[in-house]
Amino acid sequence: MAVLVTRPEPDNENTAAALRAKGLEVLLSPVLRFEPVAFEIDPDAGYDAVIVTSANALRALAAHPRKESLLRLAVFAVGRHTAEAARDAGFHNVAAAGGDAIALRDLIMDSVRAKTLPKAARIFYLAAADRSCDLAAELGARGLAVETAICYRMAPVANLAREVCDAFAANRIAAVLHYSRRSARAFLDAVRVGGVEISALAIPQCCISAAVASILRDAGAPYVVVASAPAENAVLEALDGALQPLSR
Repeated sequence: MAVLVTRPEPDNENTAAALRAKGLEVLLSPVLRFEPVAFEIDPDAGYDAVIVTSANALRALAAHPRKESLLRLAVFAVGRHTAEAARDAGFHNVAAAGGDAIALRDLIMDSVRAKTLPKAARIFYLAAADRSCDLAAELGARGLAVETAICYRMAPVANLAREVCDAFAANRIAAVLHYSRRSARAFLDAVRVGGVEISALAIPQCCISAAVASILRDAGAPYVVVASAPAENAVLEALDGALQPLSR
């Protein structure tokens, strides 16, 4: 029996490695595809900090000709994985929040209260085209000036890999991992197109948050498990719990 990883490349390979280390068979079928979007950086804008809510934003930044103008700035990252990607990209002053946009907002406001960030700070937000939370508005309401640069989009992939559809049809997949609301919706569309919706939803759906889980529950999935925190290790712990009854 295999575990299906739906998250996009290249992060899916990290998940696959962690699963294989547990002795699990893995199937990869990304349901979203990274697409960079052209954006501008004003080197004279006087930004005080940068916000990143995904490592994909740093992938989009990597080839930008004015990337260097941002590297001296403090970075507020949504979680540890994104913070690591920021350091790998050349940023040195990086702070990681607890894994979601609200935790990131609170981290930034804590920095304002601690006076490590100015009250009227100007912040450059490297953002996706589709966002579940209007972080710029949240911070703007608290007196910060946030400039949002759409630097990438995650486009749905219409079809699952053929081997994945065959595995669903043969009941060879034990569980599915979900990491965002958009990818959960894309997964549902893809299993419908592939004609395997019933078998795909009959097995445990392991979700990084309650918001993601709601998408699967609304679609009729009977066994939806929510991670205890919005982090990869918590998703894998949820998976362990979901698989235990199957191993008896």
